[in-house]
Amino acid sequence: MSRRAIRIWYLIHKWSSLIPTVFLLMLCLTGLPLIFHDEIDAAMAGDAEAALSGPPSAEAGLPLDVMLDKALAGDPGSVPLFMAFSQDSPLLTVTTGPRPDAPADQMELFFFDRTTGASLGPAPVNPVMDFILQLHTDMFLGLPGMLVLGAMGLLFVVALVSGTVLYAPFMRKIAFGTIRKNKSDRLRQLDQHNFVGIVALAWMLVIGLTGAINAFADPLTDSWRAGEVARMTTSYSGTPSLAPQDYGSLDAAMAAANRALPGRSPQFIGFPGGDWSSGHHYAIFFQGDRGLTEHLLTPALVDAATAQVTDARDMPALNQALMMSKPLHFGDYGGLPLKLIWALLTLATIWVLWTGILLWLRRTPGNIERRVEEIYSGSTPGQTA
Repeated sequence: MSRRAIRIWYLIHKWSSLIPTVFLLMLCLTGLPLIFHDEIDAAMAGDAEAALSGPPSAEAGLPLDVMLDKALAGDPGSVPLFMAFSQDSPLLTVTTGPRPDAPADQMELFFFDRTTGASLGPAPVNPVMDFILQLHTDMFLGLPGMLVLGAMGLLFVVALVSGTVLYAPFMRKIAFGTIRKNKSDRLRQLDQHNFVGIVALAWMLVIGLTGAINAFADPLTDSWRAGEVARMTTSYSGTPSLAPQDYGSLDAAMAAANRALPGRSPQFIGFPGGDWSSGHHYAIFFQGDRGLTEHLLTPALVDAATAQVTDARDMPALNQALMMSKPLHFGDYGGLPLKLIWALLTLATIWVLWTGILLWLRRTPGNIERRVEEIYSGSTPGQTA
């Protein structure tokens, strides 16, 4: 690379690192407990699912219409928004709200045992984890906060790429991973910063990219609903939305969807009028049967009045990426062992971010020009420091 190219890459790395650092530290610190959110919730509120026995609610149990009636009876005056299934136990959840397009803060989530029909009450509340999740997701600023964090994630990716571009020529004269203990404290800290950053590079790239994708979740969902769902339901264009009292049988709709998409397992149902459906359909989302494909959803839109399948097709690539990115971002693919690895790598990232701040604070005049000259001339890094 020319001196000019090295200087440009150095400046790109500097500012793409400094600008998002505070946000990234916050995301790492809040992300640590979120990696173990399932375990923390179970420890603090008891694991209702573990105490249940019977076939998975996605496969068998009492009729869905019966379960829906039980949920609505427990929340008079509400309408159904979602029904979700477990692939491992009889646990079934029903989300209700005052109207079909109710915002999240007006929703109520209820747990049921589909084998017996017993109500397990409303979802346990964990205000500490809820606070951490909200801070991690949007900093309590809604969509603007999510977009800011998404932009910080993209800057993080730029910092990683630019740091890698600079690392290779900078380390030409010394072995990979060398820590120059006989040099100044700052050079030793720089070597450690570079080494840990390179070792965790692939993981940090994955986390940065999936975090950015997650941050843009709401716009992607809105785009899918406005575009793909509209195309799947063109024959209903211009007709008024179906009133909740006119919803037909859920069991008939599920049977029709199973015929249209055989061999798949239902994950959740979006009721008419919500973000995940149209104003006239039960949107029944089916998942795959493997570790990775279980996070790829295929919706079947079933007319809520007639139980006729209107359309069934794979979600667009962007939405599939979103579905894949969430469990990958929090290490939910491989159980507790993978979560422990995710936690260790998060701690390593915190260390890289913190040492990057310290290195910048301890910078000396002419630092950029000296480094550029070292890299370009091929001299041993730090030789003139």
